[in-house]
Amino acid sequence: QICLSLVKLLFYLAHSPLGSIVLLDFQPRQFVMVDGNLKVTDMDDASTEELSCKEDNDCTLDFPTKSFPLKCSAAGKCEGMNEKKNLFNAYRYFFTYLLPHSAPPALQPYLIDILNATGDLRYGINETLEAFEKILHLYKSGLYLQKRPLFLKDYTSLKGFRVTDGEDYKCWPSYSHLGCLLSVHSAEEAAAICNSQSQCQSFIITQQMTWTGRPLASFHGSLTDLIPDANAVIYIKQSASSGDGL
Repeated sequence: QICLSLVKLLFYLAHSPLGSIVLLDFQPRQFVMVDGNLKVTDMDDASTEELSCKEDNDCTLDFPTKSFPLKCSAAGKCEGMNEKKNLFNAYRYFFTYLLPHSAPPALQPYLIDILNATGDLRYGINETLEAFEKILHLYKSGLYLQKRPLFLKDYTSLKGFRVTDGEDYKCWPSYSHLGCLLSVHSAEEAAAICNSQSQCQSFIITQQMTWTGRPLASFHGSLTDLIPDANAVIYIKQSASSGDGL
């Protein structure tokens, strides 16, 4: 969410009515999340000036660990320097820390492609936004789950019950520090996640939604504390339910 919002912001800056705007003091502390959207808190160090040049050799974009040669346009300006400077800063301050770690395994190769392409500045802001929106579509639609084994058939659904609130086994990246609360596309994906975790005996699809409209599923390792809840459905591993006499 943070990275996509940042890319949308940089897309606007690259195509603003004032021209391509560069953020000269590009640091995480210069941004804040407001209602799920990333905003710049300080525009004092923004500029629309593109570096002047006479030849391509005048257009080297330098960073502490990398340098990129750019073209000198017929108008005597380094082509795309503001856009590329913003994009590489987004890569080194945001993408490298946030992108690789919490996506479903099927989507991670797409994110690695974005990392590699922005880290080498092979993508401009247009291509980067297009790549992010493709991944978001795959994520929200569940298309990344195609051609996977089906596990839900190995679970028994018990309507009208849920597990009592409290600490349970923990997983990563969980939305709750007290237990294992993960975003899923469907009960089928939740069953696959439960199967991949040795502690998991059951799960519940909660009423909570993420910013993408996906529900949160709560995974549990204990079946001893079931309580009535007319709105809940708990999915229990058949091996666990037979062992506990449910």
